[in-house]
This record gives sequence, structure tokens and C-alpha cells, in this order.
Amino acid sequence: MPLLIHNLSQIATPVGRGAARGASMRRLTTYDGEAVIVVERGRFLYVGPRAEMPREIIVDDDFDARGGTAVPGFVDAHTHIAFAGTRESEFNRRLQGETYEEIAASGGGIASTVQATRRASEEQLAENVLAHARLMALHGTTTAEVKSGYGLDKESELKQLRAIRAAATAEHSPVRLVPTCLAAHEFPSGGRDTYVATIVDEILPAVAEQRLATFCDAFVERGVFSREEGESVLRAGAELGLIPRLHADELSDTDGAALAVELGAASADHLMHVSERGIEALAKSTTVANLLPATSFFLMSDRYAPARALIDAGAIVALSTDCNPGSSMTESMLMAMQLATLRMKMTVEESLTAATLNAAYSLHLSSETGSIETGKRADLVLLDAPNYLHLVYHFGVNLVRDVFRDGNCVVRDGR
Repeated sequence: MPLLIHNLSQIATPVGRGAARGASMRRLTTYDGEAVIVVERGRFLYVGPRAEMPREIIVDDDFDARGGTAVPGFVDAHTHIAFAGTRESEFNRRLQGETYEEIAASGGGIASTVQATRRASEEQLAENVLAHARLMALHGTTTAEVKSGYGLDKESELKQLRAIRAAATAEHSPVRLVPTCLAAHEFPSGGRDTYVATIVDEILPAVAEQRLATFCDAFVERGVFSREEGESVLRAGAELGLIPRLHADELSDTDGAALAVELGAASADHLMHVSERGIEALAKSTTVANLLPATSFFLMSDRYAPARALIDAGAIVALSTDCNPGSSMTESMLMAMQLATLRMKMTVEESLTAATLNAAYSLHLSSETGSIETGKRADLVLLDAPNYLHLVYHFGVNLVRDVFRDGNCVVRDGR
């Protein structure tokens, strides 16, 4: 029966089943005062002024928002939470002056997480994914993409993806999880000459056969996968029905953004070093520029993706956390939004659209989630705030009080 969410200070949401570009990213639909949300069978049945609610809607239950503000559930479209072990000692080394690349060259970085993840059982990895998902939900995330990439051999990559599937189908998962195969994350020790062939000939066919992933990703970067190697992996995945995504132009300009567009990729992610050619290509495409400001912040870099140039050119811009143990250890989309506005000069409205509707679009889910609209899945966050501007204005604290996924309250009173 219908659930009435009432006593709201404000409802603020982007609207649409597709993505928002340019000036449209700043256009939110807002309702102030006596507005309500009605949920039935996991979807939004009505959103708007209480006085205009159709009389045929008979509510069976109600939820007191206690003067909070409703925004869409956040969509985190780039995470690496299927891992074992943590790397706080490496973080401390960076604080003392070592670079991320220097640590990786000494055997740290991704390689250290690969070893811990290979040792972990599938059950342990699934529980780790759920633990991160619970923290994400506490900070307002209702949908998250999750990558493999800490296995770097067939057995371990499939184990990671099975763990993601187990977590996604767990009855008590508060977050909708979308799997991505990132076998092309790094080269295994001593395996550079044959690993691309292993991915193409062995790993991706097994992933597709077992339906373990929706997307296929590759880390095209200086010292990792070349443009040609990344293209080979992603084209092979696409032939098997896996939608391409791409780590692009993170540490250097590898022409990754343009490659993502050429491949029809769902997203080009990072983009701290994207070129003018890359920006122009993204602006003319449906490939999402998925920006990860928490990574720049955590690596203590002054270089952030050029969000203003991308938005002003007309690219579809999304935000994500890049949650991972080495370069962005955070589950908070609020943090990503705050950094986007305070360091990348996005407006609050743009950051909210990027963290909801556009991120959902990059996961091919914008017809189902990413906004508070009739017919969509009832994924929403109730903020302990009088309006959406507090998302950034009141920074450094968690304003999330209640979270609904598919109409079910998965976080109540911040717990």
C-alpha cells in the first residue's frame, strides 16, 4: 500500500530519463513547504504539493521527514570495493613525501592489494563488499558500480566478480550493486607479455558466459595499459556483450577520452590530464565524463579534472568516489560533491545532478533511478537540513538521516 513521506522542508531533484548537459545541469525541480512524496511497490507514485495530490491515492502508512530535505539517492558510478587488506602504511609514506608511483615501484600500490585479495576467500570478499556498501548507504548512496581488478588472473578475477554478485543479491544489501570486470587494471608480476591475451581469450569469455559483469573497464595510462592494449581489451569485451568503460587521462594525457568516445564507452573516468581534443570529443558524444575529485584530494594533488571546461563544452559530467584502498579511501559521495564544488568550481546544483541523474546515466540506469520522479525506483535521501544547499554549505559532516532504496528504509536516523 502507498507510503506517504511528509513534513518535508524541501524536495530537490534533477528530472528526466536521460542525462543533463551544460546549463541543464543547474536546473533542479524544487518543492518547498507542503510537498509530499508517495511511494508504492518500490516506486514513486506522486511527488509534489500535498494539495495537488490526486484524490484516488489512498495512503496506508506515513513517514515523518521531520523537516528534512529530500534528494535522490546518490549513484556512485566508479568504485573498487571488492578487495581485501588496507594500505594505511602506504598512505603514511605519502604523507612523508613519497609519490604514489614510487610506492608502486617498490612493490606497493595495486600489487599489494592483489596479494591480499588473492588470499581472501570469496565469502570474505563478499562480506567486505557488503561492509563498504553499508558505509555508502549511511552517506546516501543507493546504487554503486563495483569493479574487479585486484585478481589479475582468471581464477581471482572470477572470484571477485562472484563475490560482487553474492553481495548484490544478499537480502540485506542496502545498495544496488552493478558489476564491472576490470581485469585490465594492472599487469601481474612477470606476466606483461601474455596478460592481454589472457584477458581477451580466457577471462572475458568466462565473465560473459557466467554473466558476472555488465561492464568491461581498462586502465589506459603511462606504465600500465597502452592505448592499443586497452582498445584490444574493450573491443573484445564489447563483442561479448560487456559495455566499455575506461580509466582515462588520470596521470598523463594518453588520448584516453577520445578512445572512450571512439569505442562508444559508457564513461571515461578520472580525466585530470584530459586534452582539448578529449574534451571536444566528450562534448559531442554520449560518453560520460566521470570525475573523481576525492582521488586528487587523497593523493594530495593540486590537479583536478577540468569540470568547468567539460560542463561548459557540453559534456555529460558525473561524480563518483573511486573508493579504493590506495588512492581514495572514502565511501562518501557527499565528500565527492563537496570537493567538486570547492575545488573544481561546480555549482551545488551541478554536483547534485552529477552525483545522481548523470551517474545513473553512465550505468545505463537513468530511466530507473537518479531523480525523484513518478514511475522511477523510490531511491531517496532525507537530509537533516532545510534545503539542498546544505549539501556543500554544511561541509565535513554527514547530513544523511534516512535513506530509502526501492521504497524500503535502509538507513533510519543515521544508522
